[in-house]
Amino acid sequence: MSALTTLPEWPPSLTPEQHEHLILLSSTYALSHGFTLLPPSSSQPPTSATAAPLSLIPTPFPRTLYNLAIELQPLYNALYARITLDWDFLDKVMGGSVSKVDSFQGELWRGWKSIRDDLVQPLQLGLFRSDYLLHHDDTENSKEGISIKQVEFNTIAASFGALSQRAGEMHRYLQKATNGYFSVSPHLTNPSNFPQNEPLRNLAAGLAEGWKAYGKKEAVILFVVQEGERNVFDQKWLEYELLESHGIPVIRHTFSELSKLAKIDPETKNLLLPSPLEPSVEAREVAVIYYRSAYTPDDYPTSKEWETRIHLEKSKAIKCPSMALQLSGAKKIQQVLSEPGILEDFLLNPSRPDVGFGEGAGDLTQDDIDKLRLTWIGLFPMDNSELGKKAYLQAINNSEKYVLKPQREGGGNNIYRENIPKFLKDLENQNHQPSSTPKEEDDEPDKKEGYILMELIEPPKGLKNWLVKGGENKARLADIVSELGVYGISLFGGNDNNQNHIINKTAGTLLRTKGRESDEGGVAIGISSIDSPLLVD
Repeated sequence: MSALTTLPEWPPSLTPEQHEHLILLSSTYALSHGFTLLPPSSSQPPTSATAAPLSLIPTPFPRTLYNLAIELQPLYNALYARITLDWDFLDKVMGGSVSKVDSFQGELWRGWKSIRDDLVQPLQLGLFRSDYLLHHDDTENSKEGISIKQVEFNTIAASFGALSQRAGEMHRYLQKATNGYFSVSPHLTNPSNFPQNEPLRNLAAGLAEGWKAYGKKEAVILFVVQEGERNVFDQKWLEYELLESHGIPVIRHTFSELSKLAKIDPETKNLLLPSPLEPSVEAREVAVIYYRSAYTPDDYPTSKEWETRIHLEKSKAIKCPSMALQLSGAKKIQQVLSEPGILEDFLLNPSRPDVGFGEGAGDLTQDDIDKLRLTWIGLFPMDNSELGKKAYLQAINNSEKYVLKPQREGGGNNIYRENIPKFLKDLENQNHQPSSTPKEEDDEPDKKEGYILMELIEPPKGLKNWLVKGGENKARLADIVSELGVYGISLFGGNDNNQNHIINKTAGTLLRTKGRESDEGGVAIGISSIDSPLLVD
C-alpha cells in the first residue's frame, strides 16, 4: 500500500518572535512534564535534568500509512510469539552459523538451550516495537509513491514509550497555546491531525497484565537496568504508572546487584529478592522480569552476568523478554522470514499455537500476509548459498544501495554503502587467521555469515524541521528523516491452565527524527529527536 507521492513543504515559515516563543514553550513544557534525560556524567542522586532532544513542530506523516502500521502490529506480535515457541526453527536459524561466528548470539542461544527443557514458567511477555521508514521509490516507471518499509523488529528493551507520549502531549499543547502554531499552516490548525498516543499507559498496562497472570498480589515487577542509565525518566514514568494506576511496586537492579541478591526457592522456583535497605523484611517475590538492559555485549562484561541471566531464566517469574524471545528479534530471523513460504507457515498454519491475533480479529487470509510483506524491503543472507553469493556480489559491486547489519540492538552497529566492500574484505582476512584452538575446516563458518544484507530504504527528500538538542536553547533547521515505531504487547505461551491470559494489542507509537546526514540514530547522544507525527492526507 502506498500513499502520497509528495509531502507538504515543511516547516512553514515562522517569524523570529514566533520561533523564539516556541523554543521557550517547548523547553519549559519538557522540563516541567518529565520529557527529560539525565545529563552526561550525572551525579547520583541526580541534581539536574535536560529536556530530551525534541522537534519544535510535529513532522508530516501520511495518515493512511500511519494507520496501516498500527493495523499490522497485532500480526507482527503474533508472528514473533510463534517464532519464539518454535524451538526447531530457532535452533536451525540461530543455532547454526550465527551462533558460531557471533559470540554474543552464541552465548544467548547456548545459554537458552542448556536450560530450556527445565523451564517452569510457560507464559512469556513481549513489549515490542516495529520500526519503519517512509520509502519513496522514484525509479523510472514506478507507481508506488510513498510507502512504509520495516527497518527492524525489537523484542527487548523497546524504549521511549513514555517520552514519546510526552512528545505528542507537548505538540498538542503548543497547538492549543499558540492558536494552531500561529495558523502558519492549515495542517497545524486541525486538532485531528495530532493523533492521540498513549504508549506509557499501554506499556505499563501490558506489564500489569503479566503481573496479573502470575497471580500473586504481593509480588513485584523487577526492572533489570544498566549502570549509569541516562534514559532513566522513560523508565521511571513506567514505574510511576504501574504503582499509581495498578498498585504494583517496581524494584530496579543491575545485573551486578542481582548476582548478589537474586535467590530462587528450590521447591517453588519463585524468584526472591531481599532488600538491602530492609534486611529484616521478608524477601519480595518477583512476578515479572522486565529487561531494559541485556541486549548488548556491553551488558555482559564477564561470565558472571551471563550466569545471572540464566539464573533468572530458571525462575518462575514471567520474563519480558525470555532468552528465546530475545533470539527471535535477531536480524537473521528477520531475513529468513522474507524467504518464500516462511511467513505463511507461521501465520496461516492452523497447527501453530494459539497466540491471539488481536481484538476482533477473525481468521487470517493471504491478503493479510501480503499486506504485511509489502512493508519489507529486500533482505539477503551473507552465507554461501546461491542467494548469499549473489548478495555478496551486490554488496561489493553496488554497495551504495545497501546496508550490512550484524545481530545487534541499540544502534551504531551497521555498515553503510561505500564502507561495505572494505569491511567484507577485512572479514575475509579474519577467516584465514589461524585459530588458537584447531577446528574442523567446515566447523567454522565465514565471519560474514553473522550479518545480513538489506536494501537501503530511501526516505522522501525535501522535508525539513526545527530540531532542538537536549540542553540547548536554540533549534537547527535540518533536512530530516523520521522513523516510526509501533509498540505492541503480547502475553503468550501458556498451558491449558492459563490460556485465558493470551493478550495481543497495539500499544502506541514513537517518532524519532534526525538529520538526513546521519545514517545512525541515537536520542541520548543527540543525533535523533523525539518527535510526533502530524497526519496528512
